[in-house]
Amino acid sequence: MERVVITGLGAVTPLGNQVDRMWDNLVRGESGVKRIEHFETEGQKVKIAAFVHDFDAKELFGVKEARRMDRFSQFAVAAAEEAVQDAGLDLNTLDRERVGVYVGSGIGGIQTLVHQHETLMTRGAGKVSPTLVPMMISNMAAAMISIRLGVYGPTLSPVTACSIGNTAIGEAFHRIAAGRTDIILAGGAEAAITELSLASFANATALSTRNDDPAAASRPFDRDRDGFVMGEGAGILVLESLTHALRRNARIYAEVIGYGASSDAYHMVATHPEGTGAFLAMREALRDAAISPEQVDVISAHATSTELGDRSETAAIKRLFGDAAYKVPVTANKSMLGHLLGAAGGVEAIALVKSLQDGVIPPTINLRQPDPECDLDYVPNEARRANLRIGMSNSFGFGGHNAVIVMQKFETA
Repeated sequence: MERVVITGLGAVTPLGNQVDRMWDNLVRGESGVKRIEHFETEGQKVKIAAFVHDFDAKELFGVKEARRMDRFSQFAVAAAEEAVQDAGLDLNTLDRERVGVYVGSGIGGIQTLVHQHETLMTRGAGKVSPTLVPMMISNMAAAMISIRLGVYGPTLSPVTACSIGNTAIGEAFHRIAAGRTDIILAGGAEAAITELSLASFANATALSTRNDDPAAASRPFDRDRDGFVMGEGAGILVLESLTHALRRNARIYAEVIGYGASSDAYHMVATHPEGTGAFLAMREALRDAAISPEQVDVISAHATSTELGDRSETAAIKRLFGDAAYKVPVTANKSMLGHLLGAAGGVEAIALVKSLQDGVIPPTINLRQPDPECDLDYVPNEARRANLRIGMSNSFGFGGHNAVIVMQKFETA
C-alpha cells in the first residue's frame, strides 16, 4: 500500500481567497459573517451570511470563460489552481492519466438556475441559456478543473451533502493508497446563498436569526446558539502518493492515514440524537488509521451551531473517546467561516493541515455560555498553541451522511 501525503492547498473563503490569509484570520478568531448586501432581504427572516469577497472571476479566467461557469465552479477552479501552484506541480512533466479530480458540491449551480428561471419568466423560453444545465449540475466543478488542467485520471463528484469534502478526500486517499492513481485534487465547492435557498433554510428553522449581531451569530456549543449561518467557498487539497512526491522532491504538509464513513439511517435532515452515525464514522477512521483515540491530539468538529447537531456530535465523541474525550481539544471553524455546506469539509481539512504544521489550534469563537450537555474542551475564543501530531476532522450531512478523515504530521520513518 502506498502512503498518501498532502502537497498542495487552495482555498476561497469568507475569511480570504488564499490559504494563508484564511488561516491568519482563523487563528485571530475573525468572523466572516456579515449583513447581506448582495440581494434584497426585505421579507426574509434571515439577513446575514458568510460571503466570499473580492473575488473577480472575469479577471481570473477572462470574460468568456467566467460566463461559462457558475459561481461554485469558479470557486473550485480558483482553489484548484492555487493548490496546483502551491504543490509545485508541473503538469507537462506528469503522467496526466494518473492525475484525478475528486471535487463535489452539495447544491451545485443554484445561482445559474435561479437567474435562468427569472429569464424564462420575464423574457421567454427563447432567451434561456443553452448552458443552463451544464453550468448547474454539481459535477461541473470537477469537470472544469479537469478540463482546465488537462488531466485524464478519474474525475468524481461525490454528493454527500455537507460531508462532501471529507468524502472526496477519503475516497481519493484510498484510491492512491491502492496504487491506482498518483495524484488527486480533492475537496468541495459551494455558492448557494440565494434568496430562494436562504428562505428555505430559514423556514426550516435551521439558520441563526441573530441579524443584529452577525459576527456573534455562529456559536457552536454555546447555550444560546440558534442555528447555522450560510457560507460559500471552496477548499481543494492535492493528495499524492509518497513515492511520487519524493520522486519530484515535493514539499509535504501532512499525511492522510485514515478515513471512515457511515449513515445515520435516521432522518432526512436531523442528525441522530445519540450521534450513532458520527460515532461509527469516527471509529472506522481510527481503525483505518490503526490508532487509538488517545493518540488523537485535536478534533476539527463539524459543529454547525444547531442545538441537536452540536449535542449529538459531543455525545459521539464521548462515546468513542471515553475519558480521553475531556483531554483532546475540539475546535469549530464554522464559528468563524459559517457553514460552507459542500465546501466545508475541504476548507476545514486545510485548516487542520495548517494546525498540524504550525502547532496552533484555531478557537471556537462566540462560546460564552457553554451548553451543559456540551462540556468538552472546545478551545473557546482564543487560539491555542499545542504539540500536535494527529488530527481528526468530522463532516456530517443532510440525509445522515458522515465522513471522517485522520491526518498526521509527515514522518519519514
